[in-house]
Amino acid sequence: MLRKTSLLATALVMMGTVLTAPIAAATVTGKDVTNAVGKRGVTWRPCKEEPSVECATLKVPVDWSKPNGPTIGLALARRKAEDSAARIGSLLTNPGGPGNSGVDGILRPTGFSEEIQRRFDIVGYDPRGVARSGSVTCSASVYNQMPYPVMKSQADFDKWVAFDKKLRADCRKRTGPVYDHLDSKNVARDMDAIRAALGDEKLTSYGVSYGTLAQQMYAEMFPNRIRAMVLDSNMDHSLNAKAFQVTEADTVQDSFEEFIAWCERDTGCALHGRDIRALWKKVVAKAERGELVWPGGDDKVSAHNLLWLAVIMNEAPDWHLEAQVLLALDGGPVPDDMPGPPGNGPVSGKWAELPTAILCEDWNLGLRDYKEYAAVMRASNAVAPDVRYNPMPMGDMPICQGHPVTNPQHRLRYKGSAPLLVGTSKHDPDTPYRWSANVARQLGPKATLLTYEGWGHGVYGMTECTTKAMDGYLISLTVPKRGTTCPAEEPEPKS
Repeated sequence: MLRKTSLLATALVMMGTVLTAPIAAATVTGKDVTNAVGKRGVTWRPCKEEPSVECATLKVPVDWSKPNGPTIGLALARRKAEDSAARIGSLLTNPGGPGNSGVDGILRPTGFSEEIQRRFDIVGYDPRGVARSGSVTCSASVYNQMPYPVMKSQADFDKWVAFDKKLRADCRKRTGPVYDHLDSKNVARDMDAIRAALGDEKLTSYGVSYGTLAQQMYAEMFPNRIRAMVLDSNMDHSLNAKAFQVTEADTVQDSFEEFIAWCERDTGCALHGRDIRALWKKVVAKAERGELVWPGGDDKVSAHNLLWLAVIMNEAPDWHLEAQVLLALDGGPVPDDMPGPPGNGPVSGKWAELPTAILCEDWNLGLRDYKEYAAVMRASNAVAPDVRYNPMPMGDMPICQGHPVTNPQHRLRYKGSAPLLVGTSKHDPDTPYRWSANVARQLGPKATLLTYEGWGHGVYGMTECTTKAMDGYLISLTVPKRGTTCPAEEPEPKS
């Protein structure tokens, strides 16, 4: 689910949000719409950024209920199978976010195993509202008026509601009509059009984190068009706003505790023998007073943004560096690979991206008033005494107040015959283990849960065990036995 707000180049914004003329085709209805759109095909050319990779654009309706209406171009990239004789088909990937670029994921080494690269065309796409596919774009001058994400009173809540109305109007104006059609059901329809354009009778896909939500919607909407689907580190779309935030707080607290336990048993930890909880409390208090300066620079870090450290350092995880960073925050030496300040903040230039708008259409995070917000915060604090809450979704929730929800939470319904593979780690700071376990239950008897007993977010490539299990399923449709687990492997220092 992780994403960071970044500046968007003006040229890219203009290219991504231009709408083309309506589709010139006979009206089609139902699920045949995506097939009809996809079968118009795409033209592949060497990517400018990396000529060994092919790029293309697929035009899809802005509004899928109006297939002959205005279109938006979805940016695609693919690395062709290295062994054409052994090629199985295409593997469509989604790196999540919301806001992560699937095209960028293909322009650089994909991280898939040699056998997957040999047997599949690996295809990535920028989902609608992301990067080259009509990125959600706002005026930086408006975006930078964003209030502090943590509310303390009804006045703060009212301030957010007024700001959100202003921000939505600006972002909708800058982004265009696609702004109202960003949810994961629309992305699922786009996925089916991409499948058809690639010439695949059925979809083979891999999605991680927020990318699993579009896969879940695809499984509901196109259950008979699936060959294989790996859902790695899942979103649980059945949770209300409070349950969503509390489980997120609980899982980042769990990851923080796992970091402390590692530091106690590993003498290579820079904080071995120290009271890490006391140190963390000291640093957070300093940030709350507005006195915490990020080591190696002059940027002050708020308490809210500091909490991001507990998330991002536990995703790989990179515990050795996490310990060094905490030591530096307490006046110790600054490591050579010291990361920049965590969290989000004001942007420079003319434009800002707002991928949170995608989440706001998929998730009803609306609250009645500050009293209800405070109850959610108290419940999160109760399960996370050290990290308090997960700053990623808690920072998103104020932005979503008053936002129309077009794909509200619901339990999954999968009626297909194809087996599905759900993967997760026991200690994930972003998408709790219980989310993936619950998704597997909702998907029913055709879904199998693969559990990595260790740490981190996204288990493909985490260990040989998790990778082999997922590869075997994608290549030969061999589903792991129910209850299959992969043993934890201690994190090594990142080079």
